[in-house]
Amino acid sequence: MFRMFNLQSFTAIAVLGLALAAAGMSTPILAQTTNNSANASARTKVPAYAALPTAAAEPMAAPVPVATPEISKVAAANPYGVEAMWRTGDMVTKGTLILLVLMSIGSWYIGVLKFIEQAKVFRHADEARKKFWQGKSVAEGSRSLHVDSAFRFIADAGSDARQHHEGTMVEHIALNDWVALSLQRSVDTISNRLQGGLAFLATVGSTAPFVGLFGTVWGIYHALTAIGIAGQASIDKVAGPVGEALIMTALGLAVAVPAVLGYNWLVRRNKVAMDRVRHFSGELHQVLLASNNGVHQA
Repeated sequence: MFRMFNLQSFTAIAVLGLALAAAGMSTPILAQTTNNSANASARTKVPAYAALPTAAAEPMAAPVPVATPEISKVAAANPYGVEAMWRTGDMVTKGTLILLVLMSIGSWYIGVLKFIEQAKVFRHADEARKKFWQGKSVAEGSRSLHVDSAFRFIADAGSDARQHHEGTMVEHIALNDWVALSLQRSVDTISNRLQGGLAFLATVGSTAPFVGLFGTVWGIYHALTAIGIAGQASIDKVAGPVGEALIMTALGLAVAVPAVLGYNWLVRRNKVAMDRVRHFSGELHQVLLASNNGVHQA
């Protein structure tokens, strides 16, 4: 009985111990499994919740930038201007620019010079009308005029022709024809002097647009070359050459237009000035033929 009790008791205790041991081991494993699941859920859900925008995390609108001197300097620096074209251009581009500049300087110089010369003729015409015809002879009237006056030049030429007609080989020519010839030569000399330089203005006015067009064609050629090298027609590849072409066109027109306008204006003023010169020559011709005292020695 005692042995049976002991065996049964030992068996019961052993079963109870195994049960307790199994229960003790299963609890930490279950707890660890639960904790791992919770951590995994946390790792999965936290980024999703963190990505959601919140009212507190919304950024404020960026303020409108205010122009500063530094920004203005950067905006003012034009990488496609005339300075950049001169700095990066080849010999053809620079040669075209130099030619246009020389044509512009020459046309303005001649225009101003001819204007001053025409103004001098108008001033001397008024002087001749007031002083020359008040003299008692052609020689006296001539001395009253300015030494550089075109009208004094005509008066002296007429006086010399009248004085040296007799006693020379030209006495076989009629006095009327000889004096008229001398006066006409003097008028032609003055006309040629007034017209000097106008041919340059006409040349500049007619050729400057084509010089600018040549620069335009050269700039377009550079644009096409840049596109071919880059393999794509991006704006940064063609902006410089196309800008160069447009600048050349603008410069050609800027040189040609003032030259054409100046040429037409100066030609009109020349016509008015030469009318006064011819009128004075015709009146002097009649005086030299009609007066026996038309010439006195100085």
